[in-house]
Amino acid sequence: MPTMTLRLDDDTHRRLDRLAKSTERSKAFLASKALNEYLDVNEWQVEEIRRTLEEAATAPASEFVEHGRVTAWLGSWGSGNEREPPR
Repeated sequence: MPTMTLRLDDDTHRRLDRLAKSTERSKAFLASKALNEYLDVNEWQVEEIRRTLEEAATAPASEFVEHGRVTAWLGSWGSGNEREPPR
């Protein structure tokens, strides 16, 4: 199994050390578990973005709303003049 060295700031190292002691796990185990969870989430997100961009490239324009229209609508939330959702 390959090994990897990483640098942690003092606070992160202290937190990891405390968690390792309280869970009776090694710091390496906790760091590896955290990294795997991070990779799972980010790999999923990147794949979904890629898939959606492919879908958008081939879908009729009527199935999507322009970014600027969505941003304007979201920006109106909580104001006294909330816009209708873009269609």
